[in-house]
Amino acid sequence: MGPSPSSAPWAVSLAQPVIGDEEVEAVTKVLRSGWLSVGPETAAFERGFAEALGVGRAVAVSSGSAALHLALMALGIGPGHEVIVPSLTFVATANAVCLLGARPVFADVRSDQDLTIDPADVARLLRPSTRAIIAVHYGGWPADLKALRALADDAGVALVEDVAHAPVVQAGNAMLGTVGDAGCFSFFATKNLTMGEGGLVVARRPETLDTVRLLRSHAMTVNSWDREHGRDGAYDVVDVGFNYRPSEMAAALGRVQLGRLAADRRARAASVAQYVAGLASLPVAMAFDPEQVSAYHILPVLLPADIDRDEVQAGLREARIQSSVHYPPVHLFSAYRRRFGTGPGEVRRTEALSRRLLTLPLHANLSRADVALVCDSLARAIDRRLPAGRVGTATS
Repeated sequence: MGPSPSSAPWAVSLAQPVIGDEEVEAVTKVLRSGWLSVGPETAAFERGFAEALGVGRAVAVSSGSAALHLALMALGIGPGHEVIVPSLTFVATANAVCLLGARPVFADVRSDQDLTIDPADVARLLRPSTRAIIAVHYGGWPADLKALRALADDAGVALVEDVAHAPVVQAGNAMLGTVGDAGCFSFFATKNLTMGEGGLVVARRPETLDTVRLLRSHAMTVNSWDREHGRDGAYDVVDVGFNYRPSEMAAALGRVQLGRLAADRRARAASVAQYVAGLASLPVAMAFDPEQVSAYHILPVLLPADIDRDEVQAGLREARIQSSVHYPPVHLFSAYRRRFGTGPGEVRRTEALSRRLLTLPLHANLSRADVALVCDSLARAIDRRLPAGRVGTATS
């Protein structure tokens, strides 16, 4: 359920969670229980998500950023190390590296139809100081895990999957998040499976996950739930940890959302298919392979290089269509330029494509009329800004 058209600021919003009576009842039940921090709901969500991925265990945390931070820390990343990351990602991917005193090294995307990290560029960037590679499944489309796993194994470095856009997706014979040494999920408000705020870690080695579980709650040897229920009043603190615990309300929301995920994906896939057909006559290119398996988290398209994206977005705003850009390249943010001396010309394909990227609305609440309105509004916005006499569609 979402806001009614009369009360919403947008005729079609970019993202919108599906929240129904089941979610309200689940959260209300927790509030009435009197126990709001990590407890049985969190444990049940962890079991359910692990089962969906076909793994033994999972650890829920407070955010996707916390998941990345803890996973990298558990894998031994620290000062003096380098971690190869895509520049085309949300800044949290690189921030987690910086928080550990390590250096992010920015890799390019594969092509204009595959905006995931390029294994060939990763191979070029591997150095003795490299300790990990982070693969982001951009937009819900899988990165080339076979190639990246081989590179990581040959170099003796860790492979971490940032699965924020792709919860419970099977690509080939594996579930995304289970091929790397750690898989890090996000359940932010705009995600396919939302807990408002939340994250989760899975790992290949039990000791990695044990460290994540310990560090998420101040590295205390006994948790609050056990102390509350008289199982052990004494505890030790064995490391410098964090408060990265999720709440029971978030976990309850996540449990219901997990059950909605398959239906959510079907709805998104149907909208993507309609977009592919509806935009076929426009001078835009899909920034993904429509035939490839995906979670369909976002809908990125590429505008022609000679069109001003800001003007196109202004035209969409006039029609009350929300749009966005996923993402400005991380290596061009002022914080990274100041700290690491990065700048234009370093990740050229990413820089060129990012200037053309436009994200259109995609969520499970979209109707066929909504998608048609977006397509028509985009056509009008582009038509007003095309050079006179321009015809045809965009090419790479």
